[in-house]
Amino acid sequence: MPDSGASRAQREDEHIPTSSEGAALSAQATATPTAAGVPAATTITAPGLPGAPTTTTTARRAGLLVTLVLGGLTALPPLSMDMYLPALPEVTGSLNSPAATVQLTLTACLTGMALGQLVVGPMSDRWGRRKPLLLGMIVYVLATAICAVAPTAELLIGFRLLQGLAGAAGIVISRAVVRDLYDGDEMARFFSTLMLISGVAPVVAPVIGGQVLQFTDWRGIFVVLTGVGVLLTLVVWKWLHETLPESRRHTGGVGDALRTMRGLLADRVFTGYMIAGSLAFAALFAYVSASPFVVQEIYGASPQTFSLLFGINSIGLIAVGQINGKLLVGRVSLDKALGFGLTVISVAALALLLMTSGVFGDVGLLPVAAGLFVLMSAMGLAMPNTNTQALMRTKHAAGSASALLGTSQFLIGAIASPLVGIAGEATAVPMAVVQVVCALSAMACFLLLCRPWRNSGDSRAALTG
Repeated sequence: MPDSGASRAQREDEHIPTSSEGAALSAQATATPTAAGVPAATTITAPGLPGAPTTTTTARRAGLLVTLVLGGLTALPPLSMDMYLPALPEVTGSLNSPAATVQLTLTACLTGMALGQLVVGPMSDRWGRRKPLLLGMIVYVLATAICAVAPTAELLIGFRLLQGLAGAAGIVISRAVVRDLYDGDEMARFFSTLMLISGVAPVVAPVIGGQVLQFTDWRGIFVVLTGVGVLLTLVVWKWLHETLPESRRHTGGVGDALRTMRGLLADRVFTGYMIAGSLAFAALFAYVSASPFVVQEIYGASPQTFSLLFGINSIGLIAVGQINGKLLVGRVSLDKALGFGLTVISVAALALLLMTSGVFGDVGLLPVAAGLFVLMSAMGLAMPNTNTQALMRTKHAAGSASALLGTSQFLIGAIASPLVGIAGEATAVPMAVVQVVCALSAMACFLLLCRPWRNSGDSRAALTG
């Protein structure tokens, strides 16, 4: 098992070239890492900032800066999706298009985010993290700017697809950068920290979009997103240096990338964590898709009450993610925390199914809201730990592995989402059924493929290239 208290750069004395000079930055400290994963010593050069050896305070600031940059990259796709939601009715009238056509602008962006990861991940394993990320950010900015002036729905759909493809670079490469820099429990802690940042985005994005619409029309939302993209591009260019040394890059083409992905999928344990995490994510997607209808239409809550409950549930997810990273990691094995999280999700989903199907009579909104809160909060144990355990096995191909993780989550989530309305608008049972099936299937994959009781060491052993 790798030591849980040090980053990979610190353990292996890896040399990470800067963006401007290609020089080696050597992590030479031997002290205990800070919470941000940067060694607290006076003789290191901190990742993310150019320059000579730094003090302890500077190292901590550098670690925080890298965390904020990666958090911003992972938050950008949810912002791109959710800021736009309040403007959908206005887009329909402005472009003289039916609602079904305008809905395709969301589908196109989500599809682009899923498929783009399969392209960018292998690219980052071959050319490093920095170049594909900067290219993706530049394309994102251009595509978003064109969305702001799109004269037809068809053109808007096309550039929303391109926006999603380019925005996928932030998701997949940020995970790969974490794998480059951290190992073991430290990686799990960092993923939990990222959840604190990126988890806020889906909550505040519709609110920001609604506020923007008070001052301008739907095109102004894309102007704001363009500005955010430009800012992130500049921050990445200045402060996020290369984390994948040339000695660990792949030199093959498309065929080599496909063979790498096939090898990853052939690994039983990696695939088990990937599918288990994706199914848990699908239960989350089912909640996001169905909750406005369930809470407001079936249980009669006001939009304000729905927003309050949505925010409380998101806070629960973020809080449990922080408990996982700050308290559990290093004290409890990642598999135990993950197993407990999947168990709680399954129990909450079963309770929701019993309540929505009338087994306990008419229970009202409060018990259902409590069940959704428990289910959502437990995602804070499932998501960071499945990502960590999967990436622990992929030292040789973190970009490709991150691409498979992200694409699997988006595709399985996209399949689960429309199923929640299959029985019409008068019942919440389909939502609960989808969540039960996803939760129990995730638990089955975890137990049957990962076999945590037999592979406590194997699950953390990196695959060889």
